[in-house]
Amino acid sequence: MPFNTPMYFPSDGNAPMFEIPEGIEASPRRLTQAVLQAADLLGLYNAELARVLGLMCGDIGRIASARDTLTPGTDACQKALLFLRIYRALYVEKKGNEAAMYNWLRIRQAQLGEAPLIVMVDHGGLGEVVNCIERNTEGTSD
Repeated sequence: MPFNTPMYFPSDGNAPMFEIPEGIEASPRRLTQAVLQAADLLGLYNAELARVLGLMCGDIGRIASARDTLTPGTDACQKALLFLRIYRALYVEKKGNEAAMYNWLRIRQAQLGEAPLIVMVDHGGLGEVVNCIERNTEGTSD
């Protein structure tokens, strides 16, 4: 998939959001594009994504303009994989509903004590958010 392939945006609020395929982790370019798409679809600013991944805003600018990619084996790459786990789990739990996914990140969750976006951006708590959403997803599949 070329780096500048257009993203899928639903035509109405009820259509499912972009589903990130499994196996993209093998390609730094595809992984980078998936992270950028997930962040965009979830309404994260580049500065928020930079903090989530432990990067500088300029780094996000370079990867967004296809001048760079996430480097395999780095801390940022590991955080990107966690971020995609959050996106995928939200996609499953909220059945691809864009508004529900967006809102879940911004509403206080009792298990976290704060909104997941704050936990990820301000506290570096990607792992906590992964555990929270995956527990929710496992609980809804019974």
